[in-house]
Amino acid sequence: MRKIPMRRCVATSESLPKKELLRIVRTPQGEVTIDESGRQNGRGAYLKRSKEAVETAKKRKALARALDCEIPDALYEELMRMFDDES
Repeated sequence: MRKIPMRRCVATSESLPKKELLRIVRTPQGEVTIDESGRQNGRGAYLKRSKEAVETAKKRKALARALDCEIPDALYEELMRMFDDES
């Protein structure tokens, strides 16, 4: 049996399997993007795939703290749209 990689959500502090989380990356150029593949270069932070987690991360500035940079509102809006589609 293979070991399932676990990661911690920056907003909720839950440890979840890596596949259930979304990776947000600050690239070496300083851009903040959503990493669908989970392999993009740069500093990464994991976020639970839910609207509540996105709202919590924005309110507490959890992503900004984890990535050590400002997070544009457009990224939060894009994340919210992604989870609108899933519901």
